[in-house]
Amino acid sequence: MSNSNAFNEKVRTLIDEQERLLSHTNTPSAYTNGIYQRYVNPVITADHIPVSWRYDLNEATNPNLMERIGINAAFNAGAIKYNDKYVLCVRVEGLDRKSFFALAESPNGVDNFRFSDYPLVIDETEDPDINVYDMRLVQHEDGWIYGLFCTERKDTSVNDTSSAIAQCGIVRTRDMETWERLPDLLTKSDQQRNVVLHPEFIDGKYGLYTRPQDGFITVGSGGGIGWGLCDSMERAVIDQEYIVDNKLYHTIKELKNGQGPAPIKTKEGWLHLAHGVRNTAAGLRYVLYIFMTALDEPWRVTHSPGGYFIAPQGDERVGDVSNVVFSNGWIADDNGDVYIYYASSDTRMHVATSTIDRLIDYTLHTPADGLRSAASVANIVAQIQKNKQVLDSLR
Repeated sequence: MSNSNAFNEKVRTLIDEQERLLSHTNTPSAYTNGIYQRYVNPVITADHIPVSWRYDLNEATNPNLMERIGINAAFNAGAIKYNDKYVLCVRVEGLDRKSFFALAESPNGVDNFRFSDYPLVIDETEDPDINVYDMRLVQHEDGWIYGLFCTERKDTSVNDTSSAIAQCGIVRTRDMETWERLPDLLTKSDQQRNVVLHPEFIDGKYGLYTRPQDGFITVGSGGGIGWGLCDSMERAVIDQEYIVDNKLYHTIKELKNGQGPAPIKTKEGWLHLAHGVRNTAAGLRYVLYIFMTALDEPWRVTHSPGGYFIAPQGDERVGDVSNVVFSNGWIADDNGDVYIYYASSDTRMHVATSTIDRLIDYTLHTPADGLRSAASVANIVAQIQKNKQVLDSLR
């Protein structure tokens, strides 16, 4: 076999191996808690990134077929249903720690995700982003699809190469191909992460869920899920923020919390998915939780089930930042099915499926956190007593 033929065969092998990964059927995991169904395999990993992004496939310039642009992770994806496809806007992180966005779509929402030909090309502002990540996608009633993401820049006020300032970057599109960069959101907060656009107007204004904080990694005296209004997304300015879901001592959101994707509208209220963080001897632990706000006042919390909704399990606990699950994307189908996309340990993407009815049931009927051990025991005792008659009838 000639050298050229041998090289081409290696290229074909790379492509064939990836094709087997992309076309692999995902299956539900054996266990379900009745609320949602996990799936066995991640839906997106670094290995899903197209071969042509990572390798120079020209024998003359890469005779050893080396990976020229390595990918470290693919995680924290926004999600939207578009043209009957389940579309994820994935945070892709290179070996150089720089993140960027890329779209991947699936015909069924649980497997066969394939990336577009190119990553997203997003304009820079006058103060260029050093890093961008964690885009939330929302179809707003004004007709635009908005992407709100974290833009990170060096904090030049201190002599520390790990200090940064996080703010909210904004893009919009009508076709998921051409993205218009808008000015960054302006608030009075030193740092802003996890900013999410509410999908409907509030008295003619745009509503945004925010997270005002003082520090970059730690929240300082700030934190909590905030709420604010602005007149326009073309120059978005929030003059005042209110905390609508605060941090709480000795809970899953003791250290910090943040809105996940945009809420889902239901007959009972707006369903919210958020992340909560607590500190442990092994480091920070991120979990997901759910709460509901009023239909007419989407900033007013009406129901808040106690404890976490999804926490890292098994292999999900291992990765670049271990013991973490994080979600900034879910999709509600017209038939009531819900696809919850979550990342594990800043490394890969997973899916769990549920329904609107099940999520409403969970949210309305799961006891709230009583904030004391005695209250937790009281909830269990009440359930045991309620179940005694059922158990007796089974004997």
